[in-house]
Amino acid sequence: MSHADLAPLLKQTFGYDSFRPLQREIMDAALAGRDVVAILPTGAGKSLCFQLPALAREGLTLVISPLIALMKDQVDALVASGVAATFLNSSIQGSEAQRRRSGLDEGFYKLLYVAPERVMLPDFINDLKRWNVAAIAVDEAHCISQWGHDFRPEYRALGKLRDLLPGVPFLALTATATEQVRGDIISQLHLHEPEVFLASFNRPNLSYTVLPKAKATSQIYDFVRQRPKEAGIVYVQSRKSAESLAAALCAEGVKAVAYHAGLQPEERAANQEAFLRDEAHVVCATIAFGMGINKPDVRYVIHGDLPKNIEGYYQETGRAGRDSLPSECVLLYSRGDLVRNLKFLDEMTDAEAAELAARQMRLMADFAEGTECRRVALLDYFGEEWPGDNCGGCDICLQPRETWDATTHVQKLLSCIFRIRQKSGFSTGLNHVVEVLAGANTEKIRKWYHDQLSTYGIGKDVPREEWAALGRQLIRLGYIDASSDSFQTLSLSKKGAAALMNRTPVMLTRVPVAVKAGTSAAKVAKAGSIACDEGLFEELRALRKRLADEREVPPYVVFGDASLRHMCRQYPRTEQGFLAIPGVGSQKLADYGAAFMGVIAQWLEMHERQTFAEEAPPPPPPKMKIDGGLNGTMLESLRLHRQGHGAEKIAALRGFAISTIHGHLAQAIQQGELKADPRDYFTAAEEDELRAAAAEHGMESLGKLKEALGNRYDYPVLHYFRAFETRK
Repeated sequence: MSHADLAPLLKQTFGYDSFRPLQREIMDAALAGRDVVAILPTGAGKSLCFQLPALAREGLTLVISPLIALMKDQVDALVASGVAATFLNSSIQGSEAQRRRSGLDEGFYKLLYVAPERVMLPDFINDLKRWNVAAIAVDEAHCISQWGHDFRPEYRALGKLRDLLPGVPFLALTATATEQVRGDIISQLHLHEPEVFLASFNRPNLSYTVLPKAKATSQIYDFVRQRPKEAGIVYVQSRKSAESLAAALCAEGVKAVAYHAGLQPEERAANQEAFLRDEAHVVCATIAFGMGINKPDVRYVIHGDLPKNIEGYYQETGRAGRDSLPSECVLLYSRGDLVRNLKFLDEMTDAEAAELAARQMRLMADFAEGTECRRVALLDYFGEEWPGDNCGGCDICLQPRETWDATTHVQKLLSCIFRIRQKSGFSTGLNHVVEVLAGANTEKIRKWYHDQLSTYGIGKDVPREEWAALGRQLIRLGYIDASSDSFQTLSLSKKGAAALMNRTPVMLTRVPVAVKAGTSAAKVAKAGSIACDEGLFEELRALRKRLADEREVPPYVVFGDASLRHMCRQYPRTEQGFLAIPGVGSQKLADYGAAFMGVIAQWLEMHERQTFAEEAPPPPPPKMKIDGGLNGTMLESLRLHRQGHGAEKIAALRGFAISTIHGHLAQAIQQGELKADPRDYFTAAEEDELRAAAAEHGMESLGKLKEALGNRYDYPVLHYFRAFETRK
């Protein structure tokens, strides 16, 4: 087939009239025989990027997938759409395995799903050579990178397929990948000059809410009971918590199951199947649950404990609303979660890995405690810039916080940090500073004579948790530097020292420190909502469940919620009208059309047809900062620099070349994110010489500029000079 045939093939097979952003470009590159890396957020249609081209090309498309459940899920959905797809794994034995192999020998199948462990077996490689593999798709490709959050060593061997199956193009797909992980994917898979497609990480249909954690079980139950028919995932840190929470919800009449790696495989599989088939509405799980889960109608994800890093948080919240309908993401946050997570790191023998993990945890805590838009903070991490001031879909934007004059409180806290250092010659952590302000009578305060400080007890009229919250806020705002070790000792930054000396007015937003148990989340995001006849929607949901049970597949394999909602807007009663519904292809029309149109006709005999306003167009995508602004890895270097670390130390902490860190910091200066003084990098006389040479030779090629200056200046100096000359 030609590339022009993709659109009708998309409608005929999958029932969609148009492609999502970047899908068509990815497919065109893949069909042209190019290696491709595609980073698309969950719900953006990654799977279609290899499924549709598989139907448009001769031969077999091999899909490498990390989980048995994911393979079955995707194959069930493909077969329901009339696609010849299969999988081979340890769950398929005997005559059934032989039947599938025979189909592969005969060229019947267009897609074959296998796990990475199987694909590298010598006998299986011989089978692949016989089965005419035309393309290889590596799903969840971040698993190949040791820098990724789901690293799986068996993925590392996949690069050998380049030699074993020469000339076969690769398509690597993942939902989240930093610049470092993207490079690792390209390197480990031995990709040849791949085309890299990076979509926006924004999920406009998701709302984000952070609530101070009080009685977590009560808060979660209060949220869940208001959504009795909706599916949700609750993430917790420990296996014990998953089981006890599921039991508590069941005791209150909620259909909940637990999922963690410690369960027997049969029980774990049964619980997952119950969730997928809508027999359980809530799954209480550790991070062992979720990678590749294809259930599109998860309406909420709750984090009962603090995730260990932002990438993991993004990935887990991304399991909500894969069908693009409004869904909620709620994080219950307690500073104690961070302290507990950091203590676990004491058991690690790899000091560098522990330090990296600690930094990632603190970034996650900064997100939870932050007062800026949640969407802005998430997108900044992945190198994007949200347009406008209000995203309309997070607790910060929907419930603006009070602004207050914090000058007096800031003066007291900064002064206390300064007096402690002045008195003792060393710095302490935030907890001790708070104890001094509160006038506590502790052993350390007495031993170090901190009860003699002028700041001792000057904050006893303010709750300690408010002092602690203020301290963390001032760290994030750059008034206080916290050491990068596990002690997190505090010192005044240049900005903080100037504010203390000059009594600079400081206006802050209040950070909540307590919340009643049972407080629910912010309003549901409206992006992606589909108004419809809700009564008919419930009737069609019931029909869908019956048909799915008869075929022993999850309900969404029959139709997704979005398709049902469009049916309940348009009331189709002819085959042509039913085919116009998004998600209805020719196979699903043949299998289910009569049943659904029958229920719709019966409904209209008893109820009046409703009319609905036109759906709102989707919001514009955020601006990517990959080509000019600061991406996630640059922002991490900038964060460490703001803590007082030099380029050499940052390079050591992050495992990067020092030239790379200089490049990050120079870019930050150029973008106006780092306010720096040129005198920190070169003298006034050197600046004059550099500017004269740049006027004659330009700054596009630093190599030529370096040579024109007689190689007297190193590249970092030239990078910084160009940054200052072109900064925004």
